[in-house]
Amino acid sequence: MSKIFVEENGVYGIDCTDAVWASDQMHGDYYEAGLHINDVDFVIENSTEILLVEYKNANISGAVNPGAFNPMEDKKVSVAIRKFYDSLHYLRLLDKTKPVSYVYILEFPNGDVTMRKRLRNRLKLELPFALQEKIGNGRKLIEKLDVVSIEEWNKDKDYGKYPIAPVEQGIVK
Repeated sequence: MSKIFVEENGVYGIDCTDAVWASDQMHGDYYEAGLHINDVDFVIENSTEILLVEYKNANISGAVNPGAFNPMEDKKVSVAIRKFYDSLHYLRLLDKTKPVSYVYILEFPNGDVTMRKRLRNRLKLELPFALQEKIGNGRKLIEKLDVVSIEEWNKDKDYGKYPIAPVEQGIVK
């Protein structure tokens, strides 16, 4: 089974060859089971953690009305949060028990590091960081949250082990 996955628009691919385990099948598995819940695009397991990866790119050629995409819009934030929570079921059923980090890879017109940090801070308020501090005897549902661009992902010492590149550059063989 290939560990190179192409995002839904077919423009970019992510190379998870160096992962312990990786999948882009969560959506398909949920659909086949008749579940209409949200899910992240990719799951990547390395030696120490599980990465739940959501990918949105309004900068690609052919994007429908990219100027109207606003990741800070209440509905978009709500969906991003639900994708994290709904994806936890999948990990549980696969008996994946390593610490979980949620990474939102985000590209859109006029997106910058300041906006991504604002979005990260907003998401953090509704993810279980505060809850797990109050209950759970040290158990955590989420270890870390990042909102990054493709460039930031690729330059990161950990995330960059799973490079993202345009399909036309040969990431998909």
